[in-house]
Amino acid sequence: MHHVEFSVLDYDSSIEFYDAMFGWLGYVSFSTLDIEYQSTYYMARYPIPHSYIGIQPAFTGEKLRHSDQATGINHIALWAKSRREVDDFYLRFLLKRAITVTDKPQFYPTYTPGYYAVFLMTRLAASTGSEQRGKPLPLLLLGADQM
Repeated sequence: MHHVEFSVLDYDSSIEFYDAMFGWLGYVSFSTLDIEYQSTYYMARYPIPHSYIGIQPAFTGEKLRHSDQATGINHIALWAKSRREVDDFYLRFLLKRAITVTDKPQFYPTYTPGYYAVFLMTRLAASTGSEQRGKPLPLLLLGADQM
């Protein structure tokens, strides 16, 4: 994957949140563009070329529910360096900011042996074709030392 961009309903508060979250995870905001639309980009291994995540404002939409299993992106998974990083992220970032955690850090052997993750709801919006929706998009952080 080269990059993925998400549209959010409240751009300013979303950027504040993602600056904090991606910064905590070691991502760097490498560019904020305002050409035809405003967008902020986050990269894990700046300045070495790598996949990146873009956040931009949504022009229309409504909040969706993950449980609807609607067309489009169902969730996003990011690697963590270790199981310890998953636990630290949960305790030091998510709980301190009262972020909605749907599943606490634990092993999920149903998915695969050694699968250790925390599941949370983000402010990302999922795009489904020409229809723009603004549901909180589930994100999970996987402990890399266990996979």
